[in-house]
Amino acid sequence: MGSTSIRLSWVAIAAVSAFAAPVLAQPAPEQLRSHREAVLEHLRKKDVPSASIAVWQDGQIIWEEGFGWADRAKRMPATEHTMYMLASLSKTLTATAMMTLVQAGKVDLDKPVNDYLGDDKIRSYVGNPKDITVRNVANHTSGLPGSDQWFYGDEMSQTPAFSQTIHRYGFAFTAPGERYRYSNLGYGVLGHLLGKVSGVSYGDFMQQALFTPLGMTHSALDITPGFEQLKAQRYNFRNQPIPNYLSAEPASATLYSSAHDLARFGMFILKNRLPDQRSVLTDANIDAMTRDAPKTSATAAYGVGWVVNQLGGYRAISHSGSASGVSSNFILLPERNMGIVMLANIDGGVSTEIQRQVLKTLSPGWKEPAAQSSTAAANDSFKPKADLIGRWEGKVHTYEGDQPMQLTVQADGDVHIRIGGEPKFANRSVVQLDTLLNGVSFKDGQLTGKALSQIETSDTARHPHTVSLELTLRGQVLNGSTSATSIFDGLWIYGLPHWTELKKVASR
Repeated sequence: MGSTSIRLSWVAIAAVSAFAAPVLAQPAPEQLRSHREAVLEHLRKKDVPSASIAVWQDGQIIWEEGFGWADRAKRMPATEHTMYMLASLSKTLTATAMMTLVQAGKVDLDKPVNDYLGDDKIRSYVGNPKDITVRNVANHTSGLPGSDQWFYGDEMSQTPAFSQTIHRYGFAFTAPGERYRYSNLGYGVLGHLLGKVSGVSYGDFMQQALFTPLGMTHSALDITPGFEQLKAQRYNFRNQPIPNYLSAEPASATLYSSAHDLARFGMFILKNRLPDQRSVLTDANIDAMTRDAPKTSATAAYGVGWVVNQLGGYRAISHSGSASGVSSNFILLPERNMGIVMLANIDGGVSTEIQRQVLKTLSPGWKEPAAQSSTAAANDSFKPKADLIGRWEGKVHTYEGDQPMQLTVQADGDVHIRIGGEPKFANRSVVQLDTLLNGVSFKDGQLTGKALSQIETSDTARHPHTVSLELTLRGQVLNGSTSATSIFDGLWIYGLPHWTELKKVASR
């Protein structure tokens, strides 16, 4: 199971001298030794500061180990108990804690989510908000858009209360059940629900409902005094430390945990409860989280906090996460009664291929997926249908007022967009000019693309951004979400959705 004491193997230190980081002495079983070397090689090649891994089967942890430096400046090695921020893997833990309220009869997955939100209601521009259920929010079919906001260093004091976030951005732009749309905002809503129903803060509820009963002693919303030496420092792509930061949707992304704790969690989900764990969920309620999960693609589905797909011929349930300076991936194979988690303190630091190879080694009946056809269409350019061609005019709605928007779809496939009024100064460089929509697609009735344009609000003024369209054609109307997405310079800053409605004013 490992120990909180740090024990260094000088052989392991020599093995990773290329990047000068020690490794916790926790030898992997013989059949996994080659995968241990693969982890070391991955850290070398990708210049990953640290990673922690845990593997469990039949109710026992068979390998858990930390690699590299959790904090290079402090020369603090990673262990199986190092606490990494989980990014979107937080959603699985949030959903599991919510299921304890479902089990207690305090939340009904199939009742309107607004019933549990007090004054902080989701509004809907398409369909009836009363039709948006807790389950819709949990499986990303609520119609809520993607949305996130991150605040670094001195900016952390500006992190808004979730009530403000939901009042500014908590709108549904498609009807519930109409389509799958992954939404950080949605899981922010569920975290808000947990606080409203339980009467305690989201972080406190996670401790009371999940972490303490399952013996997850190195898991929390915030790093509390006494645990600072277990926190993995986050690094950017230049391997520079990233300052502390907060999210406006904490339940979606900012829980901390360790590989060891997540192994304990995984064994509980697989119904291999440890002697010191309380049964916070019945087997039936665990199963309910992945039953009847709506499809997200031809091969995957999303249940209540879990991705459901096939891996090696087995049913897999999993979740992953990425954010500034962190990455995580957690996989369970229920039929094999086994699982694996890998955590790293740099975005992209987790190797899903190494995880897959570990699972393959432990699964004699493993089946490789069929080779994918490479006969992709030679010309995949956008070819607009007649009902899209023409000029569309309307508004982008923001919390600070509406801004005019014009979209021109040409017969040759070019799409031009303008947000804002006519330029005030003809000889000055401004953003409010016609610009080309890039990566245009029209699929399942939805027009998508990105452009070098701008939505002007106090929130977007924090950082330069581009805009992304998700507009559904409904007769002579295009409506949906136009998001301002911060330009990535090594940090995630924001993705802010705005309701948009355009009407066709000319066919050419």
